[in-house]
Amino acid sequence: MNGKCENQPYLMLMKTTKAIQERIKREMLTNKLNITEFSVLEVLHLQGKQTVQQIGNSILISSGSMTYVIDKLEHKGLLNRNGCPNDRRVTHVLLTEDGTRLMEKIMPPHQDLVNDMFEALTEDESEMMVKLLGKVSERV
Repeated sequence: MNGKCENQPYLMLMKTTKAIQERIKREMLTNKLNITEFSVLEVLHLQGKQTVQQIGNSILISSGSMTYVIDKLEHKGLLNRNGCPNDRRVTHVLLTEDGTRLMEKIMPPHQDLVNDMFEALTEDESEMMVKLLGKVSERV
């Protein structure tokens, strides 16, 4: 073993993931957001009111990082936090009107960008990719 990774599917997945993230990062910079901030707003836009823990689970970041990101977005006026009246340990997060307007502006071009990136695949290839990545995901 030479210490170099030779698993081509892994290498291509990592390279492609990095390229996609860089492209989305550039897109979000035009909206004065980083990828994590956009991810939080996207969860709230698509799923409505969520707890901090639910958002963290959706975008796979720690609760400490979530608090920092939510603080920044609240300071920008894009979301609000509300305590749960039935459980003081739970905080709900939801978009403000400004946050909703921003996401209504951002989402159509973002979805177009994602669709454009994956238009290189046929429908059958897309289905196969989802199936294959699902098989790998099950083993993780």
